[in-house]
Amino acid sequence: MKIESFSEKDTFTIGEQIGKEAKPGEVYTLIGDLGVGKTAFTKGVAKGLEITEPITSPTFTIVQVYEEGRLPFYHFDVYRIGDVEEMEEIGYQDYFYGDGVSIVEWANLVEEILPNRYREIRIEKDLEKGFEYRLITIEEIQK
Repeated sequence: MKIESFSEKDTFTIGEQIGKEAKPGEVYTLIGDLGVGKTAFTKGVAKGLEITEPITSPTFTIVQVYEEGRLPFYHFDVYRIGDVEEMEEIGYQDYFYGDGVSIVEWANLVEEILPNRYREIRIEKDLEKGFEYRLITIEEIQK
């Protein structure tokens, strides 16, 4: 599925819809360059999960856990991860295979530990269509 976003608000709203439809145990990967709107999208997912606390990027902690919403929400940012062993140390399996919803930013860096089934969300800019334009591609992945 391909969805066009023409503003940060659009990107947020698309994420919010994903959050409203999310089910326990789902894993979403978030792929895109710096500044494409991954955080706006993630904040939308959190709102869709009825999470009210502020969403921050877990760049230095690898994972932020939010438990007060409709489902627990696990927000991973693996950009600074050295190797997959770091993910094992934080117990990623408990999050990926638990009762919550996981979003993994920069998931291409830990592809080998992703579950057999997940949804890949790719956010891309196209400056010819405008500074705020984003193409959001959502694809079901089965290994």
